[in-house]
Amino acid sequence: MQHMFTFDDHGCLVRTDLQSALPSEFAGPVQRGKVRDVYDLGDRLMIVSTDRISAFDFILPTGIPGKGQLLTEMSEFWFEQLPVDHHWLGRDIPATIADKIDASPLIGRTMFTRKAKVIPFECVVRGYLEGSGLREYQSTGAICGNELPEGLRQCDQLPSPIFTPATKAEEGHDENVSFDYMADTIGPELARELRDKSLMIYQFARELAARRGIMIADTKFEFGLIEDRIILIDEVLTPDSSRFWAADVYQPGQAQPSFDKQFVREWLSQCGWDKQSDPPALPAEIAEQTAAKYREAYERLALMH
Repeated sequence: MQHMFTFDDHGCLVRTDLQSALPSEFAGPVQRGKVRDVYDLGDRLMIVSTDRISAFDFILPTGIPGKGQLLTEMSEFWFEQLPVDHHWLGRDIPATIADKIDASPLIGRTMFTRKAKVIPFECVVRGYLEGSGLREYQSTGAICGNELPEGLRQCDQLPSPIFTPATKAEEGHDENVSFDYMADTIGPELARELRDKSLMIYQFARELAARRGIMIADTKFEFGLIEDRIILIDEVLTPDSSRFWAADVYQPGQAQPSFDKQFVREWLSQCGWDKQSDPPALPAEIAEQTAAKYREAYERLALMH
């Protein structure tokens, strides 16, 4: 993997290569998601978090420097904290790979995990009213079948956290669905277990984050099965999968400053891009501001005890 960045004539930071590569002797074909490259090593998976960033269903031509390492470090932090079975095995590059290739680009951004059968739903938990949940509430008074009190404002805390599953989409938006739809698809017992486990993890993480000045407004989890045992998979509780707000500036009734790709979304919405064609490159300051927010979220959560 290369992490080289160049500047175009307008001073915009442009990626030269934002994907990993591993010789076929070590792994089968790579599966590339919006951010991560997944290699099947036979008895386990190797998941490489790149510096890619997506917005409005497009992968941008500009990466966020250091983002892949921060996502991996934050996931490791949470896997070590959470009282739940998960897929994390470690992030040391095995000698079988390191002795034969230059593995330095993989260090810090790679996690090795157990293999599991992926359950095809995003398990979303919301504690505050924002994003697609806010839009659905304003239209129907409910989110994914969860009836809510009248008069809630943007970013208000909900009476209690709610479980709002979504279908997993390889491309484009995930689609919010009701719990009943999820139960009809995978069975009511498994659906209930996923709901209860998701709410438990969210509550645990929210309380830990609150002690460090961070509010977790909402988050999504992914789960898999090893035989009949449910385990937490993928990344967990990162700025890519969660809304993190700073508690000391929280003001309900309006959008909140967040530790994620807010700068990227705002710039793309204001730069004249039609959100249909290939997206433009990000100015260097936007990429750097976004990287700084990711770093701040990690440092507040993992380093400020």
